[in-house]
Amino acid sequence: MIISDLQQQQKTLLLTGATSGIGEALCTQYIALGWKVIACGRNPEKLASLASNDNICTLQLDLNDAQQVALSFDSVPALDLVILNAGSCEYIDDAKQFDGQLFARVINTNLISIGYCLQALLPKIAAGGQLALVGSSASFLPFSRAQAYGASKAGIAYLASSLAIDLKKSDVGVSLIRPGFVKTPLTDKNDFNMPMLLSSEQAATYIVKGLSKRQFDIHFPKKFTLILKFIAFLPDSLWRWFSVRTLQK
Repeated sequence: MIISDLQQQQKTLLLTGATSGIGEALCTQYIALGWKVIACGRNPEKLASLASNDNICTLQLDLNDAQQVALSFDSVPALDLVILNAGSCEYIDDAKQFDGQLFARVINTNLISIGYCLQALLPKIAAGGQLALVGSSASFLPFSRAQAYGASKAGIAYLASSLAIDLKKSDVGVSLIRPGFVKTPLTDKNDFNMPMLLSSEQAATYIVKGLSKRQFDIHFPKKFTLILKFIAFLPDSLWRWFSVRTLQK
């Protein structure tokens, strides 16, 4: 299905990172709710599979390429909801031998590319529409080996909070999504314990519910994220002790 075929009487969602994990589950749930979905990703096979649904059109692009983002999103129609979900996760195993290339790679994919998307997509979001940025519960407090990933997600948290202030006058709601551990192809690579692990479908359900209520801070599962928030208020020495022992190899 091509973008020009979208019928604007239905609500339209543009979703990045739509070909796996939480993104794929969000596609399924929003289609079930009767939305039109513009699914964005890099995997041509997965995009072709998604495009078999009459209510999904697809865009294959690399969000790290500013020119490609601008050209690909130029023909996108007015949007009711944008969920910027695409991201990656890599860990710095030896902080003393800091991997600057890895750090740049993660920051570019998880944070810089969002700027390209915002430039192209914010003018497309109509008054009353919504923007959602997918961060992480890692932004609540620092964890071992997560210098690149955590810094990118902390940046997203600040970005969402700032945008919420400035987009209020345009009647565009902003949400910050901060999941705990979710089983996805990315987290399948983790070599540490992931407490209260959720499925992608469970995570998508939390997100859809939170966005329907236009919540700003959508964090889940609460039993996990509230513990992290509490620990963040403890003295530095205590939360550093907790962080090192929770996510060490």
